[in-house]
Amino acid sequence: MDSKYAILTEDLTKKYGKNLFAVKNLNLKIEQGITYGLLGPNGAGKTTTVRMLNGIIRPTSGTALVDGHDIVKDALRVKAITGFLPETPSIYEKLSATEFLEFIGDLYSVPSSTLRDRIQNLFKLFDLNGRENDLLEGYSRGMKQKVCLMSALIHDPDIIFLDEPTSNLDPESAYKVRDLILHLAKNASKTIFLCTHLLRHAEEMCDRIGIIKDGQLIIEGTPQEIMTKTETSDLEKAYLKIMGNVHDEDLGYMNMK
Repeated sequence: MDSKYAILTEDLTKKYGKNLFAVKNLNLKIEQGITYGLLGPNGAGKTTTVRMLNGIIRPTSGTALVDGHDIVKDALRVKAITGFLPETPSIYEKLSATEFLEFIGDLYSVPSSTLRDRIQNLFKLFDLNGRENDLLEGYSRGMKQKVCLMSALIHDPDIIFLDEPTSNLDPESAYKVRDLILHLAKNASKTIFLCTHLLRHAEEMCDRIGIIKDGQLIIEGTPQEIMTKTETSDLEKAYLKIMGNVHDEDLGYMNMK
């Protein structure tokens, strides 16, 4: 794999039954150290894409490499070297936040001494000092989301997949999570693959953006490139214009390489 790419896909496809394509012929070249946003309506194929790239589900056809590892042949390795925050993460509410993070760290075989220091650093980074030993059932929804994001970072992965990381959060908590993602991208040199429906956040966070509809990538570029191509002043207007004007015969035509 070209070392500058964290994620490479070639005609990546997931089909259910004979004719239902969740993702169809997806081609991505995502460079190391950038934040890439995949946008699209519900059912467009965003979550399916993330789950394939994270080695959770197998593609029907096509190939993909994550940090040089094949997502089918090396699925376990892909899971080990990436962080993943699903849209609806599971959390053990009868554990304290520290106990939960220790459990996740053990799953990734993080050495105990390293794990203790990393947990302390994450509590500081996520502004949860003083709540380390509180049961998770007493945490607010925003605090639980922070802990889930911490669990995706506990093994210090270079590539992080975030599926709707601000889902079901109030606006204040959503902005805090956004700021944390910006911090990771700027200060920790992580490659972040982000699925979100919050277009303003995507415009602020993402170096490059792809917009997917009916399982197919219809446009890709920097936020500014997409706004320029659609002759709009912000990403939200560009997205709405694209979603309103794209027809089946146009799929692929707008793709910006």
